[in-house]
Amino acid sequence: MDHDTDSVEAHKLPESGNASKFTRGALSAVGGAVPFAGGIFSAIVGAWSEHEQDKVNRFLKHWVQMLEDELKEKEETIVEIMGRLDLQDKAISERVESPSYQSLIKKTFREWSCAESEEKREYIRNILANAASCQVSSDDVVRMYIDWINLYSEMHFQVIGAIYNSDGITRGEIWRKIGKGRVREDSADADLYKLLFRDLSTGGIIRQFKARDYMGNVIPKTSQSRPKGSGRKPSVSAFDEIEGYELTALGKQFIHYAMTDLPMRIEFNAEPE
Repeated sequence: MDHDTDSVEAHKLPESGNASKFTRGALSAVGGAVPFAGGIFSAIVGAWSEHEQDKVNRFLKHWVQMLEDELKEKEETIVEIMGRLDLQDKAISERVESPSYQSLIKKTFREWSCAESEEKREYIRNILANAASCQVSSDDVVRMYIDWINLYSEMHFQVIGAIYNSDGITRGEIWRKIGKGRVREDSADADLYKLLFRDLSTGGIIRQFKARDYMGNVIPKTSQSRPKGSGRKPSVSAFDEIEGYELTALGKQFIHYAMTDLPMRIEFNAEPE
């Protein structure tokens, strides 16, 4: 059996056969911890006898390692947050201990599967650290920012970062700014790029750039009518160089919370001695 096949087999539960006492004990413990799953796990345990099965043990080892990795990521994130906060500051100390902030912590770690990359883990860390040190946005808005980490891809966040402080930047300019090369207009990459802008626009994070007065009101543009007989309006390129974009107020505050890294106040060694 080759390595790839063996790797797949190691992560499958056996279709029939037996499990070790260790396996039965582990599944019974989980069944007790999760009442809804108790009946399912009891049926599984009952289908296996006491004979050793390497396949089941390898599956359990993989499962336990996954849980250990998740706990390590959570521990590292909490330590990094605390290392960035001035807990001698009374306002910050009270904020960290408040039920509203604790609710943000619980929401974040309850939905930890969203942090599938180191970059997203850092966004989560930054959101929680900034939410403790200042309250520019309400906690309802901060909860939405946490949801965004789960909802959007890293490419969405690259586009948000490219638009920040570049009001009026076009799709074509953004594409080049995030380091993408030329692709066909009818390619899957072009379709994905257009979908990404629809996501961010309907999500209230970006909008087409409009000139505004000192009160924030849009200054109407002079309408330009197309001459008769000019045919249908041409389709807009995925990499349009005419229409500009800007971040909404929500988008700008998201940059502050998720993409602004507070400096460390306490130096520590993240690796065990």
